[in-house]
Amino acid sequence: MSSEADNVRRTTERSEGIYEVWYLTWNHAATNTGYWLRYTLEYPSPRADGSHAEPHAEIWFARFDRNNPSRTFGVHRRFSGATVNSGTAPFSLNIAANRLTHQSATGSVAGAGHAVSWKLQWLPSPTTHRQLPDVMYARGGIGETTVQSPNVRVLVDGELFVDGQRIELTQAVMGQTHLWGKKHAASWAWGRCAEFAEAPDAWLEALSVRLVRGGVQLPPLTLVSLGIDGDVLHFNQFRHTAMNRSTWRTGHFAMTAVGASAKLTCTLTAAPAHLLTAPYRDPDGTAVYCANTEIGDAKVTLWRRAGLGWGNPRELTGLGRAHFETGGATADPAVTKSHILLT
Repeated sequence: MSSEADNVRRTTERSEGIYEVWYLTWNHAATNTGYWLRYTLEYPSPRADGSHAEPHAEIWFARFDRNNPSRTFGVHRRFSGATVNSGTAPFSLNIAANRLTHQSATGSVAGAGHAVSWKLQWLPSPTTHRQLPDVMYARGGIGETTVQSPNVRVLVDGELFVDGQRIELTQAVMGQTHLWGKKHAASWAWGRCAEFAEAPDAWLEALSVRLVRGGVQLPPLTLVSLGIDGDVLHFNQFRHTAMNRSTWRTGHFAMTAVGASAKLTCTLTAAPAHLLTAPYRDPDGTAVYCANTEIGDAKVTLWRRAGLGWGNPRELTGLGRAHFETGGATADPAVTKSHILLT
């Protein structure tokens, strides 16, 4: 299906100055937990003297426990770039013994007192959701980072083993995204929710970024899409950005978006205890940090055009089902837990 091509690897073993990531997020209703799984490839930029740091890959896993935040943790392990191989048709990515395809994910990671493994499978989405304005996908992506979701909302089956506990997944809602780029934004907020009590098949994807141009940090560029009632309402083209607004801080991401036929407001929230700091590093060596959760709360209010005004508002809520992060050049001091790099 066409969405599979959007998961295909963009880097090669000869790449320089680029990173590439595939990530999956989902929740397990019975245990009130959320999960974040990342397969990453990193190809550092050449140093000033022309030498190169070695390419490497990483596997990241995090569990967020809403009932008992002390059980929330994140670990990631680094692998040599020599352990990476991939396929195109069908798509596959292998990092050592960890494997990702367009319809499955398997792997394991252990250390720092934790041992986890996963075996997941899903029926892929027939279409890809693109978060950015259409023009930004020209020539394989013309921005600093390109992002798209080949599986924006799918139902996953399988099992996890987390520190000895078996967790069975039966038609759990999952989102899977693929991104690649040279540099993170100066600061950003990203969010999604695909389990709303009032609209079981609805999903939200939102992204706000602050870019730096000529040494000046620009106002936020806010992009939002809402899938609902078999349709997708897009507020993610450049014509929308003049009207869209967003703010973010610790455990809080709020936005408004306006189009010709609909408008919405959205707030994603989480307690600091439900967040993890994830340390990233750009290919040029710049350190950046994000505060991430997979167990936040989502509230969306949607209005449809009715004549010259707006019709009655429709409320959507996703308690414990919001996945979001805020990021920038410094770690958020209010977030006390961090993803651990295993050695």
